[in-house]
Amino acid sequence: MKKTDLYKNQGLKIASQMKQAGTPARFAELSATVPDRREQRKLDQAQGLVPFAVKLNIELVTQLNALAKSREMNINELTAELLQAALTQ
Repeated sequence: MKKTDLYKNQGLKIASQMKQAGTPARFAELSATVPDRREQRKLDQAQGLVPFAVKLNIELVTQLNALAKSREMNINELTAELLQAALTQ
């Protein structure tokens, strides 16, 4: 048997073992905690939230992300707070 045949068989053996291996626990645990789109939509509707898409300049988006990170809130909460403050003025 040639040396290249040995490497080929070893590669096939490794590929077979990888196909039979299960999903690592860290991915399985994470996927269980994150709701799918349909469940997330139902949760949002129960809270009275409506999808609202806008197109913004990239500099504005980076400022919003930085502000949300500094306040430790997500971008949706920050945008709602800023819009509410602007509308009350």
